[in-house]
Amino acid sequence: MLKYPNLLIGCAIAALMAGPVMAEKLGLGRAALPDEITAWDVDVRPDGLGLPDGSGSALAGEEIFAEKCGACHGDFAEGVDNWPKLAGGKGTLARKDPLKTVGSYWPHLSTAWDYVNRSMPFGNAQSLTHDEVYAIVAYILFSNDLVADDFVLSKENFTEVVLPNADGFVMDDRDATEYANWSGEPCMENCKDEVKITMRALVLDVTPEETAAKVADEEAAAASEATPVVAEAEPAKEEPAAAALDAELVAAGEKVFKKCKACHQVGEGAKNKTGPALNGVVGQVIGVSDGFKYSKGMSELGASGAVWDEAALAAFLTKPKKFVKGTKMSFSGLKKAKDLQAVTEYLKSFSQ
Repeated sequence: MLKYPNLLIGCAIAALMAGPVMAEKLGLGRAALPDEITAWDVDVRPDGLGLPDGSGSALAGEEIFAEKCGACHGDFAEGVDNWPKLAGGKGTLARKDPLKTVGSYWPHLSTAWDYVNRSMPFGNAQSLTHDEVYAIVAYILFSNDLVADDFVLSKENFTEVVLPNADGFVMDDRDATEYANWSGEPCMENCKDEVKITMRALVLDVTPEETAAKVADEEAAAASEATPVVAEAEPAKEEPAAAALDAELVAAGEKVFKKCKACHQVGEGAKNKTGPALNGVVGQVIGVSDGFKYSKGMSELGASGAVWDEAALAAFLTKPKKFVKGTKMSFSGLKKAKDLQAVTEYLKSFSQ
């Protein structure tokens, strides 16, 4: 007897109604338009089928990569913190922790092209032109010492690029060699002689944290509801006039901020993404952007009253993980003092 007959019948009816004949008969849905199909049909196959016209050099790709990919993957594809490394790994496949890149693991260049084109840059997928994708992939090849720096990748020569591990994959024959071993009745009791706990969730860092700051906020809120406090009115103080912005420095900071755009937004309509929106951040209490969940360390800084003044911003943007232990920010930091000054001035322009 079926345990959930109504659910099964409902699924069957939905499947029938989704078909073209039933959709037309019942007036549900419509045929996809050619432009809609084209927008989804972006896959590229190992033999080059699906590649669009275009080309890009490794030299051009270096600049594009630094601007649009370097914040996560490093300017030289070396990876930043836990973000993937895209270069290296040759000879590591036999290790317990192999580094899988186009230079060590992937058999087809189409894997890299298709993924970059479909999913990158992080937070702004499918914003790259076809020429930019060709250039970025050419730079990744160069970073793995597979092509020269003057190499130009195009639709015409794409299939001529043979990756080092092209012969390292085999056809999946498990249906003939292994499936018979798995087709028996499943074990439902006494399947192991001994059960051991090998890892705890806290060690894996998957246990949600109740921060001290959150607990303190809740206690303070409860206390204020129980005992209302009427503050004495203070005479209004005149706000000091905002210092004039350096337009040239703001323009330079806008260029530096391109390293941050994968995770942060500024300006009209800015929203929280992987990182919080940064409008008004200069002079703001740390860790107070509405609707954004901060790390424990950042929340505790904010609870202490720390402010994003120029000194704090410079220290954080130089070495984020040193300034705030456990910060979620993956960016490794700005190395040049002029870049720190410029991006701070740029952020000020959204604070006035």
